[in-house]
Amino acid sequence: MKLGQYTYSFLMGYFIYSLIEILNRGYTHWTMSLTGGLVLASLYAINSRRTMTLIRSCFLGALLITLLELAVGVFDNIIMHWNVWDYSEIPLNFLGQICLPFSIAWFMLCIPAYYLCKLIRMRFERQSEITAKAP
Repeated sequence: MKLGQYTYSFLMGYFIYSLIEILNRGYTHWTMSLTGGLVLASLYAINSRRTMTLIRSCFLGALLITLLELAVGVFDNIIMHWNVWDYSEIPLNFLGQICLPFSIAWFMLCIPAYYLCKLIRMRFERQSEITAKAP
């Protein structure tokens, strides 16, 4: 893996997640944008394994996103009191920072992310082939 691939994946995650949040909630928080970037870069690393299946990727991705959401939520909402989100009213929540319904949503969001990671990898592989053929 090259740094450029991770940087590209991070930026895609940063902007795509920000757009999703803005379309759904009307706003986002800068820490969520950074988290979205970190998530897609991490999913890119996970999905770069040739043996990674879609279902395994979704399970690992949902777990990763839920754990990152907990860490960021504890920092943003409990320590800093920024009140970025609160799942306290949602069933099966933990500290109001993570909940089962959103973990299921992260699983589902990992389906298009899996294919996006494949597209990013193919783009970089094609670029490498073109560069290798250049005189």
